[in-house]
Amino acid sequence: MPGPKHIVMVNIPAHGHVNPSLDVIRELVARGHRVSYVNDPSFAEQIEATGARLVPHETGLAILKGAVDPGINVHGMIFDEAQAMLPRMREAFEDDRPDLVLYDFMAYAGRVLAESWGVPSVLISPSRVAQPVDSRAEPFRTVLQALEAAGVPERFAQWLADNGVPPRDMFTYMLRPDRGISLIPRALQPRIDEVDPEVFSFAGPCLDNREHQGSWTRPQDARKVLLVSLGSAFTHRPAFYRACLEAFGDLPGWHVVLQVGKATDPAELGPIPANVEVHPWVPQFAVLQQADAFVTHAGMGGCSEGLYCGLPMVAVPQAADQFENADRLVELGVARRLDTDEVTPAALRSAVLELVDDPKVAARLAELSAEVRAGGSVTRAAELVEAALV
Repeated sequence: MPGPKHIVMVNIPAHGHVNPSLDVIRELVARGHRVSYVNDPSFAEQIEATGARLVPHETGLAILKGAVDPGINVHGMIFDEAQAMLPRMREAFEDDRPDLVLYDFMAYAGRVLAESWGVPSVLISPSRVAQPVDSRAEPFRTVLQALEAAGVPERFAQWLADNGVPPRDMFTYMLRPDRGISLIPRALQPRIDEVDPEVFSFAGPCLDNREHQGSWTRPQDARKVLLVSLGSAFTHRPAFYRACLEAFGDLPGWHVVLQVGKATDPAELGPIPANVEVHPWVPQFAVLQQADAFVTHAGMGGCSEGLYCGLPMVAVPQAADQFENADRLVELGVARRLDTDEVTPAALRSAVLELVDDPKVAARLAELSAEVRAGGSVTRAAELVEAALV
């Protein structure tokens, strides 16, 4: 193992990107490394609990507000964030340069900083690894057209040049690192045999310790527990939540935990049935460990946790990679996909009840849960990081 080093982690302020990294950072600190974590101050508590030092960057990302329009040009917004973040990092680390930079694929200012200073970097990926062919397929073509219309590729190329970085197209730079570590279950990676092992290593989801997120206690009289959550970004969906209340409210034997996000006022939902608890946020992993089914937006974090806990899932994707994740869960035989315009109380109820009562789904989930639990390791992730230091 290399001696103690200064490691910088650069990320965006979104739970689905920060949470998967926290156990890795905690392990690196436990191994004696000094870790500086660049993120918005709103994540200070979670980050500092790992023993890392928060380097605050006041974000301009609307994703923090929990009410992002799925049609927004997210990649243009992410590029604006990268341009704002880079000067802050140069200032913070000019006299304390890191030995290694870790970065999320949506925080590629970290890679630019590392390359301009001649420091090694590693992509820490909380989602599926993009293949070269992906950039020629949907949804990349649609995203690229929107970026081109706003002149983003040209501005991106100039930004790299201004920082002494050789020119590359935006998606290649974001998604094709020098080295990468994926924190997802291998089962959720499509065409995994095509992933270049010289570039990407799979450490699996690091779910060793989520106690810092809080606890939840299953009611003693609940025969079945259902968690409903659309994550932390695309959450202002009162019509969807009302459909869930109609589908599962007062369903005999079922207790429902409904997470509605920061942007939804519970008053928008109307009367709340006695068997439903409504919260802006819940300790998701704690609930899932005691649940029997999961209605999810199919973010990669939720998909990973759902497989780990062996839960049948109804996927209602909202944006980004969630559609592909939902399809992958269906391919694995453990989920149903309902697009937003297909969501009705009847469709939700039948999808959940059919999945829960299907012995083939239960057998497949038992197999996948064992695989995910065996394949995810914070120790392996930390060792892969340390390998980039030598």
